[in-house]
Amino acid sequence: MAGLLIRLFGVLLLLTALALPLVRAPDRAVETLVARWAPPPSEFLDLGGQLVHYRDEGPRDDPVPIVLLHGTSASLHTWEGWTRALRGQRRVISLDLPAFGLTGPFAGRYAGQTYTGPNYARFVLDVLDRLAVPRFVIAGNSLGGEVAWRIAALAPQRVAQLVLVDAAGYPLDAKNVPLGWQIARLPVLGHVTEHLLPRPLVVQGLRAVYGDPAKITEPLVDRYFELTLRAGNRAALVQRAQTWSSKEGVARVDGVSAPTLILWGGRDHLIPPATAQRFAADIAGARTVLFDDLGHVPHEEDPQRTVAEVKAFLAIAALPSAAASAVGGPALPAIAASAASR
Repeated sequence: MAGLLIRLFGVLLLLTALALPLVRAPDRAVETLVARWAPPPSEFLDLGGQLVHYRDEGPRDDPVPIVLLHGTSASLHTWEGWTRALRGQRRVISLDLPAFGLTGPFAGRYAGQTYTGPNYARFVLDVLDRLAVPRFVIAGNSLGGEVAWRIAALAPQRVAQLVLVDAAGYPLDAKNVPLGWQIARLPVLGHVTEHLLPRPLVVQGLRAVYGDPAKITEPLVDRYFELTLRAGNRAALVQRAQTWSSKEGVARVDGVSAPTLILWGGRDHLIPPATAQRFAADIAGARTVLFDDLGHVPHEEDPQRTVAEVKAFLAIAALPSAAASAVGGPALPAIAASAASR
């Protein structure tokens, strides 16, 4: 039996060695990705040695810009639908967080930092300071949602309104974590993935976060695939995955006082809809909207329907004080609504 196992292990190693060249995907320098993924209005800034890819669209005289933060393995492109709908009336700022998109891993004065919610929150505040944005509305999805509520708690005087889209922050059920993330967490194989990126693995990751897999197109896969290849991104993702624990997260979200809108996909299998109610319970006056047919990235899967809720929420802040009081004031009443058929 032992001999058979040794022979089988040898065959497995041989097959692995033969397959590796087929899925090997070398890092790509950021310069090779700019033409396709950073056309105007994309811009870059040097923040203490850290390259930051961002977009700043809409009227610059908007006193309270809208800041959009993406989730793990995504990029600012995930917000393009919302940005198109908002930039006619509002200034909209989106950026690639470190380790993702064209921003790449922590560098310069941020080199060596771990990829955690608190570190990302301080980084985003540094970016907004550099852009001279003292007060803002902030929205985030998944990891970006955690960063958004941490910013709202850390600097409440700066956050006018908060939008959480399938946000992270509480402990997760490890069974729901996508396959690519699970592989990256393995002690040896995880580091091998810094040099590999099977395209089917990207497709599997998207299928895990979309409520309707039919919406996953080849250009969408191209975007996630190519931006993951940005030099340093996979190594940073492995570092983050290997320091992460499913028990990581807060028992309670404290310190958020901004009027809050919570949007959630009813088919989110990564961070289930029950989590929306946890946020609603922890954030006084929060309003919750559930999209029954959407998944973990509802803003990307159906930007038109989801941004309509955001526009309505933003309009509350623009109402005269008497009118605002008539609809519940800036702190909206906590309700749950199904938006699947809107």
